[in-house]
Amino acid sequence: MNFTYRTSSPEQTIALGREIGKRLRGGEVLAYRGGLGAGKTTITRGISEGLGLGDEVTSPTFALVNEYRKKDCKISLIHFDMYRITSGEDLETTGFFDYMDEDTVLAVEWSENIDDDLPEDCIRITINRISDDERELTIETCGGDDRFENISY
Repeated sequence: MNFTYRTSSPEQTIALGREIGKRLRGGEVLAYRGGLGAGKTTITRGISEGLGLGDEVTSPTFALVNEYRKKDCKISLIHFDMYRITSGEDLETTGFFDYMDEDTVLAVEWSENIDDDLPEDCIRITINRISDDERELTIETCGGDDRFENISY
């Protein structure tokens, strides 16, 4: 299933992410697609808020992976940047597979670089930059998963 939303500011993108985060159960892989500056980290900030983890999200560009955990939250968020990952061997060094469990949401920037290694049921989020502030976000799910339908933000 595909659900498309438009935002007109970073704040609205965060608000959409917050609503997405509230609908996550743990165990999901969010596979982002979108160019530089599209808003992948911005939407992740909102998702983190929606999970109850706060808004202290930063881009994992140089670290490759950032972990967000909180004692009173049952779900953790692991934020990957796969921009420089070009092989399965490279992917192994990030610890990607070690993080996959039911108490974790994985948010993966530049997911197209690891398409062959993503789970079939991953949630794909494509972010298209329309203008400096406007974004079009398409959420693709499989298996009749409609929990991202009719999001108000």
